[in-house]
Amino acid sequence: MSLNTLRDAIHDNAVAKGWHPEGPQLDRFPTLLCLVHAEVSEALEDYREGHPIQTYWRTPKTLGAEGKPEGIPSELADIIIRVLDICGLYGIDIESAVRAKMAFNATRPHRHGGKVC
Repeated sequence: MSLNTLRDAIHDNAVAKGWHPEGPQLDRFPTLLCLVHAEVSEALEDYREGHPIQTYWRTPKTLGAEGKPEGIPSELADIIIRVLDICGLYGIDIESAVRAKMAFNATRPHRHGGKVC
């Protein structure tokens, strides 16, 4: 499945669940970016609490048939879902953007910029 196909499926689900009833609004873009940051923070908190990076679990069966997925992998999935939803909302061709960025990054020197991480 391509990124743009996944983008469309994620965004269509968000719309079907009642998100973005007004469609793309430029003034909501900063809020949507903050929601991505919130998911990053949740992944960090799971790490800080000592949860294994590759492990996820499910909460009690209060949501969905098997319960809600939790843990770092689940939070990373939420980050991707939120980013792709934003791309769907604003009509961003994320597949082309990722390919262009990967091609550029391939031309950069080893550990460019002298940064630690």
